[in-house]
Amino acid sequence: MQPEILLYTDGSSRGNPGPGGYGTILHLNNTKHFKELSKGYRKTTNNRMELLAVIVGLEALTKDNLTVLVVSDSKYVVDSVSKGWVFGWEKKGFAGKKNPDLWQRFLKIYRKHKVSFQWVKGHNNHPMNERCDFLAVQASKEPKLLIDEWYEENEN
Repeated sequence: MQPEILLYTDGSSRGNPGPGGYGTILHLNNTKHFKELSKGYRKTTNNRMELLAVIVGLEALTKDNLTVLVVSDSKYVVDSVSKGWVFGWEKKGFAGKKNPDLWQRFLKIYRKHKVSFQWVKGHNNHPMNERCDFLAVQASKEPKLLIDEWYEENEN
C-alpha cells in the first residue's frame, strides 16, 4: 500500500549535548502539498532531536489511521522501531534507556497510524533529507531557543 503521508525528518545538535534542533517535512503523497516544521533547543542531543522530529511530524497529522512513511537518516530511530526494540523497552518501563519521555510520547502517536520507516544515508544529496537538515541546523541557531525540560532536569 502506498503511503498517504511522507514524513521526512532530521535532527541536529551542535555539541552532544549542546544547542540542537529538528526539521520535519510533511508531504501529502502524490501532491504538491508540503508543510515544514522546525524548532530549536538550548541543550539537547542529536538523538533526542531525531526522535522529536518524527514525533512532531506525526502529531501534526489531523486525522488518525493514516498510512505514513517516515524517511530518516537516524539509525537510532529507524532501528529502534523497525527492529522492535522500543516495544521491549516499553514492557520493561524503559529502565536504563535514554529518552524515555520521548519514546513514550512517540508510542502514543505512533499507535494512531500505520507507520513504516525508511532509512536514508545522511548528507548524501537526498533533497528532502538535506532540507530537513538545513531546517534543523537553522533552528538550533535561533536567538531564543526552547528548553528541553526533561533532558535538562534528568540528564545533568
